[in-house]
Amino acid sequence: MSELAPIGGLRAPGQMSTGVAHAPRELFVRHARKDGRSVAVLRAVDHGDACVVEAEVFPAGSRDATATRPGPYTFADAHQATAFVTEAVEALMVLGCDVHAQ
Repeated sequence: MSELAPIGGLRAPGQMSTGVAHAPRELFVRHARKDGRSVAVLRAVDHGDACVVEAEVFPAGSRDATATRPGPYTFADAHQATAFVTEAVEALMVLGCDVHAQ
């Protein structure tokens, strides 16, 4: 998957605002497949003071099942993270992938 353009509110990886910490909570996972092969997995995790999207990308033509892990992509809130994932999912669908919630 190529890099996506940043969306407003994107922070540098690992840069969190100060605030009350709470246990991370997984919001959702999207799994993209093409021709039965995994292409990408996108996972959104709410950390309370920020929302992080983690990605696993499986390179085309790769002989092993090792995923690359670009990111993580940190957003101010779940709304911004959801918008980012929605755009990524739409792009994957245009490229012929089937995308499912896990």
